[in-house]
Amino acid sequence: MVPSTFTNRVQPIDEDSPVDPRTHQFPADPSEPVMIASHGRTPSSATTIRPPTAASSQLNPFATPATRSRSSSLATAIGAPPVDVDAALRPDPGTEADFKVDNNPFAFSPGQLGKLLNPKSLDAFRALGGLKGIERGLQTDVTTGLSVDEISAPYRISFDHAVNPYVKSSEKHANTAAPTGSGRFVDRARVFGKNVLPSKKATPLYKLMWNAYKEKVLIVLSIAAAISLALGLYETFGAEHPPGSPLPVDWVEGVAIVVAVVIVVVVGGLMDWQKERAFVRLNKKKDDREIKVIRSGRAQVINVEELLVGDVIQLEPGDVIPVDGIFISGHDVKCDESTATGESDALKKTGGEQVMRMLESGTKVKDLDPFIISGARVLEGVGSYVCTSVGVHSSFGKIMMSIRTEIEPTPLQVKLGGLAINISKWAVSSASFLFFVLLFRFLGNLANDPRSPAEKASFFLDIFIVAITVIVVAVPEGLPLAVTLALAFATKRLLKENNLVRVLRSCETMGNASTICSDKTGTLTTNKMTVVAGTFGSTKFDKASENLSASSVSVTQWSSALSQAAKDAIVQSVAINSTAFEGEENGQFAFIGSKTETALLQLARDHLGMSSVAEVRANESIVQIMPFDSSKKCMAAVIGLRGGQGYRLLVKGASEILLNYCNQKAEVVTAESATSLSINDLTPSDNMAIRATIESYARQSLRTIGLVYRDYPCWPPPEIHADEEGHVKLSDILRNLVFLGVVGIQDPVRPGVPEAVAKAKMAGVMVRMVTGDNAVTAQAIATECGIYTGSDGGVIMEGPVFRTLGDAEMTAIVPRLQVLARSSPEDKRILVRKLKSLGETVAVTGDGTNDAPALKAADVGFSMGISGTEVAKEASQIILMDDNFSSIIVALKWGRAVNDSVQKFLQFQITVSITAVILAFVSAVSHPEMKSVLTAVQLLWVNLFMDTFAGIVLATDPPTDRILNRPPQGKSAPLITLNMWKMIIGQSIFQVALTVILYFAGGKIFGYDMSDPNRVDQLATMVFNTFVWMQIFNEFNCRRLDNGFNIFEGLQRNPFFITINTFMAGCQVAIVFVGGQVFSVVPIDGVQWAVCIVLPMLSIPWAMAVRCFPDEIFGRIVAIATKPFVKAYEVCARVLAPLTQRFAKKGKTSEDVRPPPRVCFQGFRHVHDAAYLFMLDVVNKEGKALSGAGFTRGVRLNHTMRLRLANSESSANDLQFVLKEMNSIIFQCQLSLELEQKAANSPHVRTLTGSIPGTGFGVVFNRCMVDAIRGARESA
Repeated sequence: MVPSTFTNRVQPIDEDSPVDPRTHQFPADPSEPVMIASHGRTPSSATTIRPPTAASSQLNPFATPATRSRSSSLATAIGAPPVDVDAALRPDPGTEADFKVDNNPFAFSPGQLGKLLNPKSLDAFRALGGLKGIERGLQTDVTTGLSVDEISAPYRISFDHAVNPYVKSSEKHANTAAPTGSGRFVDRARVFGKNVLPSKKATPLYKLMWNAYKEKVLIVLSIAAAISLALGLYETFGAEHPPGSPLPVDWVEGVAIVVAVVIVVVVGGLMDWQKERAFVRLNKKKDDREIKVIRSGRAQVINVEELLVGDVIQLEPGDVIPVDGIFISGHDVKCDESTATGESDALKKTGGEQVMRMLESGTKVKDLDPFIISGARVLEGVGSYVCTSVGVHSSFGKIMMSIRTEIEPTPLQVKLGGLAINISKWAVSSASFLFFVLLFRFLGNLANDPRSPAEKASFFLDIFIVAITVIVVAVPEGLPLAVTLALAFATKRLLKENNLVRVLRSCETMGNASTICSDKTGTLTTNKMTVVAGTFGSTKFDKASENLSASSVSVTQWSSALSQAAKDAIVQSVAINSTAFEGEENGQFAFIGSKTETALLQLARDHLGMSSVAEVRANESIVQIMPFDSSKKCMAAVIGLRGGQGYRLLVKGASEILLNYCNQKAEVVTAESATSLSINDLTPSDNMAIRATIESYARQSLRTIGLVYRDYPCWPPPEIHADEEGHVKLSDILRNLVFLGVVGIQDPVRPGVPEAVAKAKMAGVMVRMVTGDNAVTAQAIATECGIYTGSDGGVIMEGPVFRTLGDAEMTAIVPRLQVLARSSPEDKRILVRKLKSLGETVAVTGDGTNDAPALKAADVGFSMGISGTEVAKEASQIILMDDNFSSIIVALKWGRAVNDSVQKFLQFQITVSITAVILAFVSAVSHPEMKSVLTAVQLLWVNLFMDTFAGIVLATDPPTDRILNRPPQGKSAPLITLNMWKMIIGQSIFQVALTVILYFAGGKIFGYDMSDPNRVDQLATMVFNTFVWMQIFNEFNCRRLDNGFNIFEGLQRNPFFITINTFMAGCQVAIVFVGGQVFSVVPIDGVQWAVCIVLPMLSIPWAMAVRCFPDEIFGRIVAIATKPFVKAYEVCARVLAPLTQRFAKKGKTSEDVRPPPRVCFQGFRHVHDAAYLFMLDVVNKEGKALSGAGFTRGVRLNHTMRLRLANSESSANDLQFVLKEMNSIIFQCQLSLELEQKAANSPHVRTLTGSIPGTGFGVVFNRCMVDAIRGARESA
């Protein structure tokens, strides 16, 4: 941020201008000036504006000939070519409305201001009077900004008066119009709008319901239900019936099916509506941020939505520019406008007044750019600009309005979509088989069937409806809903726990993170910094002397011994060479900005007599500002010494690095009246003493900041190259400096961070600290946090050493690297890319602009909500609102919870689908009248709670700490694990066995007379009731995916689970009692109710028994049982592969070739894959201590490649890709062999990594891997 005084450099007075550029005042004219007394400014900064003429009533005054002639004559008089105002500000087609504003007290309309940047137009800039004209026309002040007391515009100003201040008028025009709203800046917001984009029009509920109904299966079912209803009504009211016999009520089932479909559609629409609302709230929170502005002459922070046209906004490196504007002034401001204009170069900005002067003088202005475009990024420099367009009128707003798109599906949603297709194929195949079996039976009995044609048609329709309903139940429509609910619930809860998810996919990706690269300051530490120690010359102070040097004195004693010259030098170093400023936080005075800088300012204010930062800056002549350079670890400023005695370079940064650039030191204890510092040579002993002090501070976990300076007789120095503006590069002046002193800043470790690091390790996630501090400080902090464990072979390296490592050395070191000290953002990016190349899922934190590449490169990027720049936030996927490392562990838990929720729902739904399909098939085929024991309406009820209610209860299960007791899943891990298959198969066996036995043998078991129709109906009702209650109890079993027994853990923290299950149980009871003909049920007695509830309850102990079954044995059984089917599948794939190759040879790409059907054996292949990967996991656990970890990874890749070869979708291009991948794997394994063999003989590697155990075993494993892959490649 640039202090307001930075813009007050004295400018030469333009003798040809009627306005004094220092005061922005017109020549005195007692008859016409209007002083802005109500604008909240002091008399010294008041602006005198000429009142408008009668021409101000025109909506487009710039189009008048008089205006054009005046503008042209002005330009000609000054020597610049004339500007065609009409052409420069002509509305573009379709934007005419932006140029017409009723009752506009300002000189310009939003459309006229928009011409500045549509595209960048210096002609429009001149037509609007340059920066001064814009300042007058918007009734603002480029120095003090808007007045906080402004309610409505205090006067009216015409276009003519804004752009030509010498135009005279005999009339005064005060703004007498009443405000059209309440609050501040009413006219300004009415005319130019607010900095918000209109919300995307929400999809109406009826459209969401229609979308839910457009499922083909539901439409077919509706048609069949309508036909069934028509036939039922005909049989009831159109056919003849024997006298005295009750009328048939077959139409009831048709009505019930229609009602059930309506309920399914309504519930589906409501769930989609709720989902949209949740993500609208998330997106609104995602776009929320704070901006630094100047109002009433004071710097303050406001919400981005509160920005208004006329605001003076501060620019700092890393800012994402929120609104359009014109640059006022600053120091070396360069912007990346590639996101806004496509220009990739860093564009340097020039002050608006300077540009206007050059335009008026006719100077070439090709490279002058005063335009600030919203959406651009500030790369370097500090400055300020005046806002000219906000919201939909800004450049970025227009782009965002034109490219609004739907939320992209996450990887999990894509994966689930593929699984849903496979399940749908299985469902369609099963339903088709059932339909044709029943149809052939129906056709075989048709000749001897005594029923009427209407009854036969109704019977055929019943067969069709049952088959369609089986598809409805088996097709997992609830899968997208489950993952959406899980993501929406997780993101909402994460927001409450200080994690703002910007990209949905990051939520689920974080659950699989295997390593976290974390910053230190503010993330692992509290970022509440205090200067507790310092060394200046021969004096030392210490606020905690028991921890540090015994020769130290208190800070009060230290400051009293300093000379005034020394105090001034220190104050200059911390106040001028700083981006922090004074403000308020929670109503209290505070320094706002970098916590390191605010700690130094607090020291200067409390002990060095600094009264005000603004006063210090106002009293100095600032020549050049050089923002912080992450590669040099320092920042600098140049000021002019008072009395014309020369210039002083002030540098602040990493102490041990700055010490390398010093050859002198300052003595700070001299006579009180001394006006200059005493300088001595920096001897080797002095150098060693200072380094010892720095290391002493670092061992106490203190951050060390060095202060150095150098005086120059002139600026820029003749021996240093400068640009056309007299500015020099920071790297060119870091030489022959004077060491002033070093301070130790305490930044305590955040409470809970050591515990959070321990939890991460328990979860199999390695935490690495990447910091800009020196290695000693980094080691102390990392040890305190539990990150660095030197006894386990952990490595600490510094960035300059790390970046010089070769690929082989880096591959050997990175797995053990725990702390990367004195690192640059580029070092972080290199580390992230290397970790990803080693198969890690990487989460990384960053707060600076230069961290953006690393944040983008990571699988999940965390930016800092408090200390992070806007560029870092834009590059990240999740924003840590509290900058706390513990919040990352919360994100890890919820990321795993999302994956677990979907897997729980899958485990539940596949079990229901298998049981329902088998039960419907068996009962329909075996029944004399081919009726399923589960009717269409019953199946639709099951489908409703299975797809919707179960999705809610299982997707909203909050995570427990137990979720961190397992290692992360690999990127290629199957969606349905071996444990899940074990539970699915086990529960399906139990449910099918129980319902089939109850259906076929229930009469004998309970002694029922099956010739009694009422008993038959009671038994059918018991089967349906038992089936539903089994699903209710199985929901409890599905809350666990591992082999644990406690299925009630954390149940009290999920009110949805208890409430919705209670609701479902109540509905089921009501259905049995009062469902009647609609649900084809009859009332049952207490004993029958006990059977229907107690038997399903046995699914809980049965699940415990299933969990006790050894995973390894189950995996072997599945692998053996499915091997014939997998082999058959692979044979079919190989037979079909030549056909694919023939298509490819004819010039068609793999995308053009329709893959052959792959319904057969697909499910067996998934089960086989899960079993195979589980066995590999066992191998991995057994061999994890060996250095040959590439063995397991290679086996996984080899197996993946083998499956891809067998996949019937493979084309010739795919086969070539597979062979290429295998060659890559061989190279990796050979490289691993070379590294392991080299480790024993390389002192450099051994020194950095420690001894590598298991080298011999690793070599053997990797050699076996190479041989195995070579064999696979040759067979391919």
